[in-house]
Amino acid sequence: MDVIEAHARLLPPVDDRWAPRAYETWHLESALLEGKVAGPAAHPLDNVRGNIGLLLAGDPDKRFGMSFVSDAFGFERALDIVAEAAGTPIDHAARFGEVWIEPGPVLRECLAMGDRLAHAAGGGETVVIATGHPTGLALFYMEIGRLLAASGAKVLKPADGLTWKEPGSHHPRQIRYLDGVAMLTDKASAKHTHAPEAMERMLAEVRPDLVVADHGFAGAAIERGIDTVSVADVNDPALIVAKAIGRTEVVAVMDDNVDPGAYWPCFQAIASRF
Repeated sequence: MDVIEAHARLLPPVDDRWAPRAYETWHLESALLEGKVAGPAAHPLDNVRGNIGLLLAGDPDKRFGMSFVSDAFGFERALDIVAEAAGTPIDHAARFGEVWIEPGPVLRECLAMGDRLAHAAGGGETVVIATGHPTGLALFYMEIGRLLAASGAKVLKPADGLTWKEPGSHHPRQIRYLDGVAMLTDKASAKHTHAPEAMERMLAEVRPDLVVADHGFAGAAIERGIDTVSVADVNDPALIVAKAIGRTEVVAVMDDNVDPGAYWPCFQAIASRF
């Protein structure tokens, strides 16, 4: 079975929750908490603090392809930036415990994402969509792509099928698309990745007006000055820092690896701006 066909079978069907219609804010916020997109983060405080430390130390895996995020802030300020994006303060003296993601900021950032996407559709802009978290976020991005294409944007598929080998690895790397959403595969499965290389190869073929992405796919686009709207989890501070220093404008901070069907409130917030 083809790797993309196999991955598509892992995703739940699109039900009527994904049909654009008006919802009260409280309804969407409750659904985000119920689906665990918001609420207690899957990643505890020690993991969040550890990844901030790695980012500031220049760890390539945490920089997501951005050259400017490791020395932008000190640790305490970076911790506050993550907390502000999640909507709940983090005690600087604490080392362990829960990190809470408020649903309100998730929806506000998704509304801002919707504004930018609606502008792209209205102007017939070119858009590239990609995810380094194909298990959790693929369905969300697929529905965004369909909305964009139906509303006038041009969803591109650069480097589709491009295959290469990375030094020291016996497994190939290949860019594939599922309904317009780029993913990195090893020809056997879609991969969770922080790496920027796939997007760098995609951008060698085309410079889109807008990128919708996460992880290294988003970071590589931001590094090149391409307008980008993105998703970040609380334990992945690079994109959050990039927003704080003005290199990108829209970063929705949420749990990025829950049931794919749970992101429908985020989609509804975006669709409400069309």
